[in-house]
Amino acid sequence: MGSEEEPKEGFPKMVNPGKATILALGKAFPHQLVMQEFLVDGYFKNTNCDDPDLRKKLSRLCKTTTVKTRYVVMSEEILKQYPELAIEGLPTVKQRLDICNDAVTEMAVEASRVCIKKWGRPISDLTHLVYVSSSEARLPGGDLYLAKGLGLSPETQRVMLYFMGCSGGAAGLRVAKDIAENNPGSRILLATSETTIIGFKPPSADRPYDLVGAALFGDGAGAMIIGSDPVLSIERPLFELHTAIQNFLPDTEKTIDGKLTEEGISFKLARELPQIIEDNVENFCEKLMATVGLTDKDYNKMFWAVHPGGPAILNRIEKRLDLLPEKLSASRRALMDYGNASSNTIVYVLEYMREEILKKQQQQKKECQEEESEWGLILAFGPGVTFEGILARNLTVKE
Repeated sequence: MGSEEEPKEGFPKMVNPGKATILALGKAFPHQLVMQEFLVDGYFKNTNCDDPDLRKKLSRLCKTTTVKTRYVVMSEEILKQYPELAIEGLPTVKQRLDICNDAVTEMAVEASRVCIKKWGRPISDLTHLVYVSSSEARLPGGDLYLAKGLGLSPETQRVMLYFMGCSGGAAGLRVAKDIAENNPGSRILLATSETTIIGFKPPSADRPYDLVGAALFGDGAGAMIIGSDPVLSIERPLFELHTAIQNFLPDTEKTIDGKLTEEGISFKLARELPQIIEDNVENFCEKLMATVGLTDKDYNKMFWAVHPGGPAILNRIEKRLDLLPEKLSASRRALMDYGNASSNTIVYVLEYMREEILKKQQQQKKECQEEESEWGLILAFGPGVTFEGILARNLTVKE
């Protein structure tokens, strides 16, 4: 597994009493790095497929997704140990879960340790754990194994969110915000962890969406520490979580459709998903923004941390809201570097967003430019179709 460092920042802006804040971010990845340019050859070799039409289609998809690199748990060693994973129609859910359960725990532990180290307080100060994954199924759940792996107190209060897909990270953040604001002094570890092994299958003309998944999705883990009323002598709040909402769109439950079968998880995404998001995103954003008097005139003054479900979704949002190209650059960078890593990806977007905010502050100070709004939106979209959104304030300032 692997993790990375983050940029340094100065003292935070004034924090509103009682409001939840993100106090630290962390991430971790499996060791296997996949370069998109080599994915097609490796995938068809590992699955013993020689269909030229499917190969051409996957090659096209690999270019249109804009993904350049991804980390994955799947490896030649795993396929040698479990060759049945690459054979069509075999019941392999037990083998997949054996691999996934261990992998997501290992990645979640590493991402959490990175996050806790950046936070700067002892692990014993954590009071709650929110764990998110769509890549495992067991009883007890991954929340317990993560708590055990970290050595958390048995009194740590746990919440587990399963199979929320791409909106899971933002949903976990909403839940952690509620816990922080209703339990003064609490400190919540939010951890997400995902692997595509649960849905890995050989290419098939009968399942065209599997090729989209092969070209788009990646593995990894993310972590955040959330709490209100930060101790500024130790903690450095990054973002304040002002308002969080969730909406589902009636009669769209088949748009993102997933089932756990004897062959693992099977997903289907309807072609109209980007259009559905485009048609509903503006009204959803306006609900959040209205709580502090912001309007559509403020779109390009705000920061945007959007889960990159794919380039089509980002393009549709940019078009509908008439956003400047740089407004979704953190999302596009996360997609390019890590693929769509499901619930984890919002953590990677927020890390890039912080980096961009710090650079922009430095540039504005150097050129005596007017600072942009401190407000921004954290958005994600998942099965339901479900919209998750948080109106947030940037609290980090450049030294």
